[in-house]
Amino acid sequence: QAQLVESGGGLVQAGGSLRISCAASGRTFSGYAMGWFRQAPGPEREFVAAISSSGTRTYYADSVKGRFTISRDNTKNTVALQMNSLKPEDTAVYYCAAGSSAWLYVPSRPYEYDYWGQGTQVTVSS
Repeated sequence: QAQLVESGGGLVQAGGSLRISCAASGRTFSGYAMGWFRQAPGPEREFVAAISSSGTRTYYADSVKGRFTISRDNTKNTVALQMNSLKPEDTAVYYCAAGSSAWLYVPSRPYEYDYWGQGTQVTVSS
């Protein structure tokens, strides 16, 4: 059974950095776009970043552009999110997701993703 497991969350001070990772298992995700979403207390799950199945295209939410970097390693079935210059408003549960998509397409909407991890908490203190 396909599974995504996030790791690396924690508590960091504002201005600091954190790297969260997602390990995929149960199937190969090389043909899937991978994305990160986050959810602060409330109903909305917010798009953060995504990378195409080819690994050559990325897309970021305006709120994290220039601070976050998404990457993937198809040989290891992993995707990572490097977060720099963190702000208190980045505090949320971060979810990894995988969605079947065209080679160069970068999906940004939750319904475009087929598999989801359980989430990892990121807390940024002021």
